[in-house]
Amino acid sequence: MNLWKSSIRIVIKVDRMKSSFFLLCLIIALNFSYAQNRTLEVCAKDCEFTSIQQAVDQAKAGDSIFIKKGVYKEHDIFINRKSLHLYGEKGSIIDIDHKGYGIKVEANDFSITDLTIKNVEVSYTSDYAAIYLFKCDNFKLKNITLKKAFFGFLIEKSSKGIIEENDISGIGQSEASSGNAIHLWNSKELEVRDNDVYNMRDGIYIEFGSNNVFENNTSHDNMRYGLHFMFSDDNRYSYNTFQNNSAGVAVMFSKRIQMNNNVFKKNWGTASYGLLLKEISDGEIYHNTFENNTTGITADGSTRINYYENDFINNGYAVKFIGGSYKNKFYKNNFLYNNFDLSYSGRLNNNSFDTNYWSDYTGYDLDNDNYGDVPYRPVKLFSYLVNETPESIILLRSLFVDIINFSEKVTPVFTPKNLTDQQPLMSEVQW
Repeated sequence: MNLWKSSIRIVIKVDRMKSSFFLLCLIIALNFSYAQNRTLEVCAKDCEFTSIQQAVDQAKAGDSIFIKKGVYKEHDIFINRKSLHLYGEKGSIIDIDHKGYGIKVEANDFSITDLTIKNVEVSYTSDYAAIYLFKCDNFKLKNITLKKAFFGFLIEKSSKGIIEENDISGIGQSEASSGNAIHLWNSKELEVRDNDVYNMRDGIYIEFGSNNVFENNTSHDNMRYGLHFMFSDDNRYSYNTFQNNSAGVAVMFSKRIQMNNNVFKKNWGTASYGLLLKEISDGEIYHNTFENNTTGITADGSTRINYYENDFINNGYAVKFIGGSYKNKFYKNNFLYNNFDLSYSGRLNNNSFDTNYWSDYTGYDLDNDNYGDVPYRPVKLFSYLVNETPESIILLRSLFVDIINFSEKVTPVFTPKNLTDQQPLMSEVQW
């Protein structure tokens, strides 16, 4: 009996020793972690560091750098292979003073937030940026204000980053003296959302990027494109607004794109459009609004794209097909009060335009199935004439135009005979 009790005491003692040892190890680990992950403060005076670069040089991986209110005239701040977290309080400003880059980073697992950076150097030989990232993974750029930027964020060969809630503006003088607000090259799996970009060359530019998401951005008053991307597959663009840019949005040489719930508005100019599709295949374009653009969509060499439940409102041209496009489907779209609903060049090429709503449709529906009993011909003779002789646009809204359009409707000669909507909708599509 005594032996049994002694055994129990030994087991309990051992368990207590194990528990104490585990607790001691945990305390040591927490203290070690606390000691390792410091917060370094930067301010004009009465701080350990008066320079951001000094703090970066002294910081270790996992540290945070808190930049207090003030103006810091620094440039080419370099974070090299350190997982740091830079953040500032309200009124913390980095003034590059036109001397190169602002912050250059080549690291993983870092963040830069709550800062203002201004006066990026303009160059015709170098792409100076407020923040330049190269080969970075798992990063965050948030709540950063860039003023008088040449390039805003220049991001190369990077992945798995978040770029959100930033305000980026440039000088806005000319394309030659302006760069892009958010410029992505050879980067993937990025989330770009809730940014406001304006007075730049391109609001958002992406080349050789894949599996990126662009949401809730506002790109306006840029000198070239609100959005411009090339050779970039499997990207999604949702709930963005592209307004009052010189040439709207250009999408080129890409596959499997998805564009939904965007607004393309007031992109006016002699060669402007809401959306240009150049050599695009296998895409979904739906729930978008194209309003008050010179041309809503220009499609050139685009194949197997589904356009559905979009609104085309008060555009010069709603849709313009230039040629080389195959197996595209337009259905359940609203074409409302455009000067020309559709301009088309070349053969039909298995493109279809059925079950859309056309505000110019004057047919009837005797069986009340919400489909017009008479097919609608969306291509007018006058749009053909304007394409051949642009000066004839001065005759728009004249009686002469109404007469020639009616004669072509009765006996088609110049417009494609088989380009019709066989089931035009009698009421607008609700989406």
